[in-house]
Amino acid sequence: MTKGNYDHAAVETHWQAAWDDADTYRTPDDPSDLTYVLGMYPYPSGKLHMGHVRNYTITDAYARYRRMRGDDVLHPMGWDAFGLPAENAAKERDTNPRDWTYDCIETMREQMDSMGFGYDWDREITTCDPEYYQWNQYFFREFYDAGIVERRDADVNWCPSCETVLADEQVEGEAELCWRCDTAVEQRELAQWFLKITEWADELIDDIDRLEGWPNNVKQMQRNWIGRQYGTLLPFEIDGYGTIEAFTTRADTIHGATFFAVATDHPIADDLRAEDPSIETFITDEADPDGDEPNGVATGLTATNPVTGDEIPVYIADFVLSDVGTGALMGVPAHDERDHAFATAMDIDITPVVAPDTTDDNTPSTPDISETAYTDDGVVINSGQYTGLDSETAREEITTDTTGAELDTQYRLRDWGISRQRYWGTPIPVVYCDECGPVLVPEENLPVELPSFINTTGNPLEAATDWKETTCPECDAAATRETDTMDTFVDSSWYFLRYISPDVETEPFDLERANQWMPVDQYVGGIEHAVMHLLYSRFFTKVLAENDCLEATEPFDNLLAQGMVQLNGEKMSKSKGNTVSPQRIVEEYGADTARLFMMQAAQPERDFDWSEEGVRSTNQLLTRLIELVDAIAETKPDRAVLARDDTSTQLSTLNTETAFADERTPIASYIDAEIDAAIAITTQEYDELSFSVALREARDLVQTLRQYRNYTTPHADTYRRGIETVIRLLAPVAPHLTEELYSALDHDEFITDASWPQTDVEYDVVTKRRALVEDTREDVRQIITVADIDDPEAITIVVSPAWKYTALTTAIESDAENLISELMQNPTMREQGDAAAEYGQQLQNEREALATTLPPEREYETLHAATWLIEREFEAPVTVVHAEDAPADVARQAEPGRPAIDIDE
Repeated sequence: MTKGNYDHAAVETHWQAAWDDADTYRTPDDPSDLTYVLGMYPYPSGKLHMGHVRNYTITDAYARYRRMRGDDVLHPMGWDAFGLPAENAAKERDTNPRDWTYDCIETMREQMDSMGFGYDWDREITTCDPEYYQWNQYFFREFYDAGIVERRDADVNWCPSCETVLADEQVEGEAELCWRCDTAVEQRELAQWFLKITEWADELIDDIDRLEGWPNNVKQMQRNWIGRQYGTLLPFEIDGYGTIEAFTTRADTIHGATFFAVATDHPIADDLRAEDPSIETFITDEADPDGDEPNGVATGLTATNPVTGDEIPVYIADFVLSDVGTGALMGVPAHDERDHAFATAMDIDITPVVAPDTTDDNTPSTPDISETAYTDDGVVINSGQYTGLDSETAREEITTDTTGAELDTQYRLRDWGISRQRYWGTPIPVVYCDECGPVLVPEENLPVELPSFINTTGNPLEAATDWKETTCPECDAAATRETDTMDTFVDSSWYFLRYISPDVETEPFDLERANQWMPVDQYVGGIEHAVMHLLYSRFFTKVLAENDCLEATEPFDNLLAQGMVQLNGEKMSKSKGNTVSPQRIVEEYGADTARLFMMQAAQPERDFDWSEEGVRSTNQLLTRLIELVDAIAETKPDRAVLARDDTSTQLSTLNTETAFADERTPIASYIDAEIDAAIAITTQEYDELSFSVALREARDLVQTLRQYRNYTTPHADTYRRGIETVIRLLAPVAPHLTEELYSALDHDEFITDASWPQTDVEYDVVTKRRALVEDTREDVRQIITVADIDDPEAITIVVSPAWKYTALTTAIESDAENLISELMQNPTMREQGDAAAEYGQQLQNEREALATTLPPEREYETLHAATWLIEREFEAPVTVVHAEDAPADVARQAEPGRPAIDIDE
């Protein structure tokens, strides 16, 4: 090593090999103090991108931190290996998805190793291995027996390019495009296999409130997707069609219903389109459910309002959806924005029936609905016998009084269609027999393995004749296999359980070990998975808890949705040509630099812009750390690799550039306090995954130690403690270099196995001490600036008298209305006379903003230890004194946490 530089490739390669040889990251067989840390496993695309690096650096840093805190950590990695992209890539390259996928996995695993990620690779899973996907088939059988699996015809989202069904969540944007290829999605009716997730809708939405460690926005996205609504089914009569029910959450507005609307695929619409060309034209060419403006066509029919008996016109409208509610609705344009827009466009009456408030004479004030609807609850008006009731009461009474009306709960959530018309997925373990119908493949015949890939249009499984043709397990007659494969979200809905016991061959996971480790303590992944993957994982976990005695009913205790890595304000994307290669950064600066920059650039959940300047600055921090260690470290030829040639300056105890003092000075006390502060703050921030704040503390400690060494002769024990501390604080994020430096400091164990630095100092005390020092330094700066002092002769800092601390404590703890009167009941306060009364009035005025400070003696000690910082900045001697030792006019200005300052010119 030469000062200011080091051979990062040699350091990183050396320690990665050492960790591997020592099996450092293997999860203990008999763990205690368990912590399960997991990043969402990647699709093996062939190369890591910066989003991967950020995600897995977060989990790796946290796993390393928990190890240093004494936990036994499970930190596995695997591959979300099935899916259409591999199938398409194989077709384009005239290869097969299996070879393509495993080649990609090998490349990405090597890249992960180069980043120093500490995974227990013994637990690696690959979802396209039959040893894994046989358990998808096992669960299909188990869910079928439990009545959770159903096959039925259904309208599905069909991508004509991918030639497969898409889940609703995989159809993106107003243009309804395939999430994989951006092709316009069509609607088809196909026989599909479904998992009846809707039967768990209430449990899934109710238990969101238990997810205290999840981001609020993710929880709200789950609530919105499940979409539970409490309301009323109201029966409307339409001549020739009988009773048509409409679901509404606002039965209180029924007197304002001025039209009735049905979906474009409602049976009424299907009947009328055959008779009326204008209706056929609207449904075929004009209807746009995702359009900005609602559109519709009149049918000539009328519906009878079940409460008022009024006849209102019936429309076919594109904003009414057949899978929402009943596919029919009552339009109340005065109190619904969408209905208001539709009524305005169609010239339909708008009648307000809910008022926002009342006037002084208790008469409701009719809302202005000329431009927009009034959508809040309020007082019912223009509603016959219900006029004057509040909205909630009116809803209850209208539901009770109306014949045929009933309370109902509706959900946006639909059953999970898992059928996909593709090759590269888990075969659905079903055969079709002319005599027996659909028959499950027996458990002893699992897995049903994929046949060799056939490069053909459509589903290759349809072309695999030898595989497709089979015999019925029940009657032994000729039968055909199901050629649909499972949605790949099935793979990821339980993979976290397989990591716990991947060695088990007779069951998907070992229940005892699963109950020991689950739920996952910390899960990290992208916000794009907030609905699909997380919801399906929660569903699977609940089913397994109900049927297989899994104790956890939620899969992930804490969730962090990491932000994106951007370049020039835009998400990195190959299509935009704005990507940064992680491999280039590793080769040029080292993995530790890349990791450290990623983690200190922003809090994990926030987006941030990639910056080459920031990368260089981070690399400089590491070289400065090496310089600090150089003064006290020993070379260890068998392990240290910082030095690589005879001309380089080796780490050595013979280094004479830095001398050390044996006597502890106030400056050393300040440094010790800063070390304690860094430990206290960094520990709390690591606990909360606030890595950028934690790393700022480590960076500041490096800077403080450099200032200390350059300003005075450092105390040997204090300096070494500071170096040891900062190395450990950085170890979770920069594991290679800190491992090297730890070894150079004559430690035989890995820093991964070292204990986390400890302090008895409380976080609250640290923040008060820091604020006191920095506020005092800023006050000195301001006085010098305002008084235009060029060359101060001396600076005196005066700590507040003890009685003011007593007064402040009393003011904070007291709930007396007259604070001054209470203060004056204290004899010490009375002795201060007018000064106490004046300070008491100040406390009274500032009462809401008062905060505790350090005790007077602690404040004195803190400022005394920090005088060197002020002396260093202003090149003037600094003295700290108690108020009784200062001139009265100066002492009078001193307050708790805000000492008085006297500057001699």
